[in-house]
This record gives sequence, C-alpha cells and structure tokens, in this order.
Amino acid sequence: MNWLNSDDFWQFACDLYSKGDMQTRLLAYQNQQGKNVNLYLLLYYLDSLNLAISQNQLNKLEQSISEFDQQVLTPLRATRGYLKANQTEIADYAIIRKELLSTELKLEKQQQQMLITTINSFALTPCSAPNNTRLYL
Repeated sequence: MNWLNSDDFWQFACDLYSKGDMQTRLLAYQNQQGKNVNLYLLLYYLDSLNLAISQNQLNKLEQSISEFDQQVLTPLRATRGYLKANQTEIADYAIIRKELLSTELKLEKQQQQMLITTINSFALTPCSAPNNTRLYL
C-alpha cells in the first residue's frame, strides 16, 4: 500500500498549476471537457512518481469526489461566474470575489485530501513510464 501525503500533493499541484499555460489548459479541460482539475493534477502527480493506476481505480477516484464536486465546487464556481457577469450591480464585488476565491481554494484542497485518502486505499503499480493523465483525458 502506498501512502501519499496530501500536503506534498497540494504543494506539487500549486507549483504545477502556476507554471506556463498550465492554468489555462486545466481550466479548458474543466470547462470544455467536464474534467476535474484536482483529479488531473493527482494523475500528473502519480505520473511524476512513476506510479500507474487502472481504469477501475480511476473510476473509483472519480466516484470519490463526484458528489462534492456537484454539490459544492460546481455551484460555487457558478456563483462566482454570475457575480462576475453582474459585478457592476454588486456592492463590494471585489471583496466578495476575494472571499469566494479564498473559500474555493480551501474547498479545492479538501477535495485533494479526499483524492489522497482514496488513492491510499489502492495498490499502485510502479511503472517506468506511466501515463495516467492520458487514461483520464
């Protein structure tokens, strides 16, 4: 059993997300293909650690965060989008936006912890050239 650390994953994800056009690419996967950014980041992390997962394990990872994504993160993103589109009519828009972004970041971290908890229940396969991200996309 592999024991991945959620703090290490969080740091890896933050570093990767901030590089080059990665944010733009990840948000395109999310907005155009309905992919989960945190799951993609986890799969990229596993690739970097030379660990492969199966399609069945990928399905379980998706299931482990599906409800949280649908009930928490997706509505929060929709709220932010609505407020942005109507910002001229919203008093204190900048403050509200900042607070919502902070909350969203905390919730993204929570979702990453959920993914790590799930992945730590799997037997992962060492692999010299894994491509978990391709399996997902």
